Amino acid sequence: MFTESRTTATSDGDKRMCMDANAFRATLAADAPAANLPPTVAALWWDAKGDWARAHALVDELETPDGMAVHAYLHRKEGAASNADYWYARAGRQFHRPALEAEWEALVDALA
Repeated sequence: MFTESRTTATSDGDKRMCMDANAFRATLAADAPAANLPPTVAALWWDAKGDWARAHALVDELETPDGMAVHAYLHRKEGAASNADYWYARAGRQFHRPALEAEWEALVDALA
């Protein structure tokens, strides 16, 4: 299942699994995400599995543009528009899409 994955080192030297978006989507059939996914990608995985709280916990204190973009998406999904707007502004990124599903796809395509 992870034949299209690769490992990269982050700026702090942490090695994390990266994979293309299609390979990531295929992992949604599993019971848990791969252990070495970046927190942003793991959060999107848990969100897709219906565990908003677990997804939010992964990005709640993640002070990176990608983390803040996922955080914004999660608050938008929760229905907390003003909180989502705050995180979108902090993220400085344009992942927002009219439909939540399209936004999730854009985030996966960019981050997986």
